[in-house]
Amino acid sequence: MRNIRLKYRYDGSLFFGFQRQIDKRTVQGEIEKLLEIVLKEKVNMISSGRTDRGVHALIQVSNFLTSSTIPLDKLQYVLNRSLPQDIDIIEIDEVDMQFNSRFDAGKRGYRYIISWDKDPFKSRYETYINKEVEITKFKNILSPLVGVHDFNNFRMSDCGSKTSIREIYSIDVVPYGDKRVAIDIIGSSFLKSQIRIIIGTALDIYFGLRSSNYIEEMLANPKKDFIKRVAPPNGLYLAMVDYEGGNNGI
Repeated sequence: MRNIRLKYRYDGSLFFGFQRQIDKRTVQGEIEKLLEIVLKEKVNMISSGRTDRGVHALIQVSNFLTSSTIPLDKLQYVLNRSLPQDIDIIEIDEVDMQFNSRFDAGKRGYRYIISWDKDPFKSRYETYINKEVEITKFKNILSPLVGVHDFNNFRMSDCGSKTSIREIYSIDVVPYGDKRVAIDIIGSSFLKSQIRIIIGTALDIYFGLRSSNYIEEMLANPKKDFIKRVAPPNGLYLAMVDYEGGNNGI
């Protein structure tokens, strides 16, 4: 058996999320379907994380076991030739049999792009708001989230994770071209829709729809119900997956 690692990127606009679903177009489903044709055997990809419907990936990492002896350069050529245009295989390599894309990832980073320049040709790839975002003010709103916290109030009700304790290592807000900002959030791992709830809540605070200490209250009272604003998926990207000996992404 061989343990094969894929590094790839995708435009999530026309997918029903990453994870395979019956009768729905997903990133995992498209790749596994083609791999099974090429390798002539069942394939089960293990991946660094899952993305929601409409969310993109600048870098995603998966691995799978196979008994096929197909050369890796040929496999990459066939995949990129046959996969739809919204998936691109960046690299394929063979790794140690113990490597696990999910459990060996030390850090994950997400990028969220906000624009106050309405552009229909970028509407699938950034979230439009009708007022400018001032970087320092927005970063100060997000700063209490850094550290180890119970993020129970920052996940969807159907999140399957057994624990909501997570660590966020850093949050940065930077200019991203003209009339745009990028919010980069790096952490150990994330709960279902955690980033989108963080961004949506921060925008509510920024525009005065919630109190200035609303995030602190959500963190301090993880068992209390709070109103959650979920930001749109189109501005969100899986942007970094960090493994020992190599950083992929931002």
